[in-house]
Amino acid sequence: MTANDKRSSTSSAETASEQVLRGRLFVFAGPSGVGKDTLIRELIGRWPFYLSVSATTRDPRPGEVDGRDYIFLSDEEFTTWVEEGRFLEWARFSDHRYGTPRAAVDEQLAAGVDVLVEVEVQGAMQVKALAPEATFIFVEPPSLEELQARLARRGDTADIEARLERARVEMAMADEFDHRVVNEVLSDAVAGLLSVVARSEGSQNDQPAD
Repeated sequence: MTANDKRSSTSSAETASEQVLRGRLFVFAGPSGVGKDTLIRELIGRWPFYLSVSATTRDPRPGEVDGRDYIFLSDEEFTTWVEEGRFLEWARFSDHRYGTPRAAVDEQLAAGVDVLVEVEVQGAMQVKALAPEATFIFVEPPSLEELQARLARRGDTADIEARLERARVEMAMADEFDHRVVNEVLSDAVAGLLSVVARSEGSQNDQPAD
């Protein structure tokens, strides 16, 4: 083997190693009120994810910290970020814009860290166009009736019909995702999600175990 052959072999090995070490991107979506935040808290406690921090144009709520809960931007700043291609995805929801900053996601993936991104269904389709290799997970309620009850329990009564109509549209797109997990019993849903994370290959509709 010549010196050039050795260098080529070493370079190929290093490239393969870099591919193995690169983190995996998991895109998490589902209707409002389905319990995504609770599931994410459970997942973060069980798997070493980096949870992407979204940017938004809405005002901070009491107790929220810029850079921890959200990256708070003005409308002008958000528009500039869009024009500069600094979002992996972005969407408008309830009269405000939300987006996933690209730089932090890319940095964590390159460092070999698995990244979890929570987005609206519309945003998930944007990510799918840019990163089809990601794993797309749709969290759905056991029924629309149960979703309505959950929204009512958390006080979202003012626009509950609009949220339910949006949920119907989003649930009709569930087959666009690699995996589907029904959040009926929390422990079962978490187990189903961890199974997806551990396997993370192919496409399959996952239902919670009995």
